[in-house]
Parts: sequence; C-alpha cells; structure tokens
Amino acid sequence: MKPLRLLVAGGGTGGHLFPGIAVAQAVVEAGGEVLFVGTERGIEKRVVPAAGFPLELLKVSGLKRMGFGKTLLGVIRLPAAFWGARAILRRFSPDVVLGVGGYASGPMVMTAALSGVPTAIQEQNSVPGFTNRVLGRVVNTVFVGFDDAGRHFAAHKVVHTGNPVRAAFVSAVASHVPHGNSDPPTLLVVGGSQGARAVNDRMVDAMEILSKRGLAPRLVHQSGAADLESLQSRYASLGLADRVEVRSFIDDMVATYCTADLVVARAGALTLAELAMVQKPAVLIPLPTAADDHQTKNAEAFARAGAAELLTQNDATPERLADAIARLLADPVGLRKMGEAMLTMARPSAVQEIVVRLGALASGQRASGR
Repeated sequence: MKPLRLLVAGGGTGGHLFPGIAVAQAVVEAGGEVLFVGTERGIEKRVVPAAGFPLELLKVSGLKRMGFGKTLLGVIRLPAAFWGARAILRRFSPDVVLGVGGYASGPMVMTAALSGVPTAIQEQNSVPGFTNRVLGRVVNTVFVGFDDAGRHFAAHKVVHTGNPVRAAFVSAVASHVPHGNSDPPTLLVVGGSQGARAVNDRMVDAMEILSKRGLAPRLVHQSGAADLESLQSRYASLGLADRVEVRSFIDDMVATYCTADLVVARAGALTLAELAMVQKPAVLIPLPTAADDHQTKNAEAFARAGAAELLTQNDATPERLADAIARLLADPVGLRKMGEAMLTMARPSAVQEIVVRLGALASGQRASGR
C-alpha cells in the first residue's frame, strides 16, 4: 500500500484528539505523512506539536448548546472556516481526511467531502456528537468505538473498530503483567487529565466511611492540579496520609493501572478503552453534563458486559460509593470475572484496522484517476 497523506481534523478534548494521534502515529510509522487541523482554543494547540505533528488552525466555534450569542458567532465564522479549509486542502492535497469530532472537524471534513476527497469520521462514544451526526451523511466511512453508535449512521458506512489506543500504551500493556489482589487492596481513582471535582469530593468522604469501618484500601488518587493540595490536606486530616497517594497527573498509566485491584473513573471513551486493555474492573461515575449524556451510555455498555458497575453522579453518594468499593474489593473472584469481561471490550487492533481502511479509501480514489 502506498504511504498515506492523511489529514486529521478536529480535537478540542483529549477524548477526540488522542484517537486521531494514535492513527497518525501508525500512518507515519508506515512511511506516510500527516497534517492536523484544529482550533486555537482546543487541546490540539498544545498536544499536536508536542507529539511531533504539524498543525494548522481554523477559526471556528460551536453551534449547539452555546446560547444565542455564541451560536450566532459560530454561524458568522463558518464561511471563513470553509474558505480556510479549502486552502488547506489545496496546500496539503491529502489522500484521505479523517474527522475525529470537535469544532474544526465540521468545516474541514465537509469541505473535503464536497471536493471529492475520500473522507471518514471516527466516533468514540455510544452517542455521536452533533458534528459527527452531520458529517455521517456525507463521509464515505464511519468508524465507531461502540456498537450502539452505529445505529445513528447509514449501515453501509459503519465499521465497528473499537476506539484507537496509542501504540505506546498497547506496547506497555504487553510488557506489564496485570496484577492486583494486594493486601490491603489498591484502589485507583481517575477523573480524567484535569481531575473531576465531584468525584474527588465524594471519594474523600467515602474513604472516611471505609476507614471508620476498618476497610480503607490503599488509594492512588489522580486529583487534577486544581484539587491536589486540598485533597492531600483532607486525607491527612482523616489520618489517611500513609494510605493515600494523591497525584495531580499520572504519567505512566499502564504501570499504575496494573497495581490496582479496582478503578473508580468517569466514563469517557478513551478511559474505557484503556481500562479494557488492562483488564481492570471499574466503578464508573459518568459526567452528567457530557453532550447527549454520552458518558452514561458508554458506561451502560460496559455494565451490560459485566465489566463495570455504574453509579450516576446523583446516586454516587459517599455511602453508596463506599458500599460498592467495599463489596467489590471483598470479592476477588468477582473482580477477576469483571476483569475478564473488560478484556472482551478491548480492541487492540483498532488503529491498524482504521489505517488499512483509510488506505483502501485512498486507493479507490487514486484508481478513479484523482
């Protein structure tokens, strides 16, 4: 297969961007070339150059759930965004364009599709976002991370790949032996790269309850930078400083996952893909303000598989959270079965499958004489 010239459009959040980076890394390793297109305000402005990829920017903003003023601004910006996308297409001349969700994905992928460039989108969640629902009507292929997402698109376009996880993570998993069943057991709490204040607050109170019962596990708590000092202080005031390690951010997630018997987490698509890879049972507390409540739908898919327990944020009182943690950690056999169910949700070949299919899209266009 001829090396690809791939344009990856979108970002805004890590959940959108990191699957695109995983695909881009595989394309470059195969001798191809990749250009990212994003916005000034998205996470891509910092992360894409740090990952070694070129980035071009479009001035585009949201149209949904933004309020009248911001929606109007988004509409006003669209013509310039489409002209900017057209100019980028001319300069880079990609073989194929992949949209990963986020503001820049809309005008960039739409312009490519209308220009006859092969296009695809990658939908990470159980419920597609607004941009991908629109783009699904014009692209050639839709890669979905959850089977439930497929029903929102034309069946002939849908490819069930699972969510791409970066190659370094997959390699690290292969070199680590998952373990757990430590004494005392180890609990890992992750609220995403920025932490999750609601989860943080409930977790401190739940640990106080567990401590009073004599059931406090060893805890590694990713707090996010904003809550680091306050959480350290609160745990210390409970006399738990020797049992709790609070970190603002965790660099080596694979090693940290592998030390855990149980994980408490949000239900973002990337987090769930990683949990599946490392076979770790989880208590999932979805972010209730996620667009279209997609995190709840994500968590429901894992709960149906027996890989996780779902607690809505309203239901995740400190008492209920403490009860769930205590019950699960007291059942090593049950945890092992949940871990096995997690593994059934893993798709380690997602990146390669997407790259192969993108190559096929590009080859079809080349064969037609583009």
